[in-house]
Amino acid sequence: MSDAYRVRLRTLGDGPTALGEAGPFTLVTDRPTAVGGGGLGFNGGQLLYLSIAACWSNDLYREAATMGIELDGVEITVDGDFPSRGSGSTPISVDVTVRSSEPEERIRELIAAVEVIAEIPRAIRDATPIEVTASVERPA
Repeated sequence: MSDAYRVRLRTLGDGPTALGEAGPFTLVTDRPTAVGGGGLGFNGGQLLYLSIAACWSNDLYREAATMGIELDGVEITVDGDFPSRGSGSTPISVDVTVRSSEPEERIRELIAAVEVIAEIPRAIRDATPIEVTASVERPA
């Protein structure tokens, strides 16, 4: 495994509010107040969809650079739902807007290339196995 992608999450106080970290970066996760959380951060579903949007954005810029395409900005909206407790996501939609003065055909080529190689959406589509190990600690 790669340290570059290792993340850690630790609850704050009695939870479920938690601080996620990856190297020097942090973010807050939580549940909505209506379902017992503090409403202070992203929930897991939002983070999943945000990771898809972030991957698309990063890959658009990475691939644009390799293709010699200049981008003026991108906006990605990802939507889906988790309709019931324990259910998987409904189909996920990704709406991509690319701002560029480049020819539209080139931008469409870029978008098509990213759709094939974007790693996070591929991991979801390919159903990457998840291995869980667990331990129990007693309070001091």
